[in-house]
This record gives sequence, structure tokens and C-alpha cells, in this order.
Amino acid sequence: MADRLISDAIIPMRSSDSGKKALNYMDVNRVSHIPVVDESKYLGLVSDKLIYDLNLMDEPISRELDKLNTTHAHVDQHIFELAVLMYKLKISVLPVLDKDHYYMGSITLYDLARRFASLFSLQEMGGVLVLEMNVNDYSVAQITQIIESNDVKILSFFVDRKPGTNMLDVIIKLNTEELSAVVQALMRYDYNVKATYQDRSMLNDLYKDRYDQFMKFMNI
Repeated sequence: MADRLISDAIIPMRSSDSGKKALNYMDVNRVSHIPVVDESKYLGLVSDKLIYDLNLMDEPISRELDKLNTTHAHVDQHIFELAVLMYKLKISVLPVLDKDHYYMGSITLYDLARRFASLFSLQEMGGVLVLEMNVNDYSVAQITQIIESNDVKILSFFVDRKPGTNMLDVIIKLNTEELSAVVQALMRYDYNVKATYQDRSMLNDLYKDRYDQFMKFMNI
């Protein structure tokens, strides 16, 4: 839920603060948005672009309150809803409000990506398989049956569809680093095993690549 992702690093601005002060906070936290809050009342997000466009460097943000982006999340929203919201609106910080509409804190893109890494068991011990297939051949049930018939458990699935094609990369995290029996079983069913990752350094490279893809997907 949204309240579990709130960052301690994001300190909101007051409406009396200058655009320059907001930009300094954005620079320190490597974000392009910062919430504006007066006495727990959320007023909106101010962006670096807005500050430059409206020439607010030496002016209080209150001068252009009606121009602020009032996007926010509620405390009980799921991480996938948050990701979609940040992606669609191209925001680097998402304020979270309680049921009474008071400001609780903010979620950063980094917090979101880190939580996704946890959800996909990226730091758990085990190997990773990458299968390449046509979208019409994708069957979670069959892949699971083949893998688990070898006394191996699946920790997570990650599906990456290649833009403009019907091809998928299916990234599967397993609870063992011994992958040879599983690979052979999948190949008997004509699955294309595109890559395997067992070495810790190779896994770290894979995780960084997937993190970079996630950041590119969010397009911020």
C-alpha cells in the first residue's frame, strides 16, 4: 500500500517558499517535482519546469498556486496503481494523502523501483532463466508445471514484451542456482531458453538492466 512506500527524504515546501529553494531541494533529492504543503494541507506539486516557465526563482510559490499539479495518491492505493499514475503523468514524486485529505508524505520513483525489486524477489538466492517466445505460446500453467516437476520453485515471473512485435522475454526467478535439469526439461517442450544467470555478478547485471528498463518505462 502507498503508506509503506513513503520516503523520509522528501521535505515539502511551504507556499511562502521561493522557487529557488524548491529547485535546491529537487536537486538534492534528484527529482523534478516537490509537494507544496501548508499546515498538513496539500496544495499541489511544483515542478522545475513550472518554476522556470513562470519565472518563480525569486518569487513565492503562492504567486502561482492555481498552476500547481494537484495529483496525489490515497494511503490505501496499491503499488501498481501508483506506478500507472506516475507513468501516465510523468511525475517523479507522488504525494500521499490520508482519508481526511491531509498530507502524509511522498513516494519517489526510486522508492517505487526498489519496492518492485522486492516484489520480484530480485535479492533472493537462486538462478534466473530467460525464455523467448511468441505471445501466443505463453502459458504460465505449462511453464510452471515443467519447472516444478523438477522439484524447483518459482519465486517470481517478469514478462517483457518487445515493442512492435509479438515476442516476449519471460524472466523467471527460481529458488536454486542449479538450472541444468530445468533447462533441459524446457527445451524438450521446445522452449527457447535465451539466457541463464547463476553467477551473482551476472545476476546483478541482469537486475541493473531490468531496473534501467523500468526507469525507461516510467520515462522520467
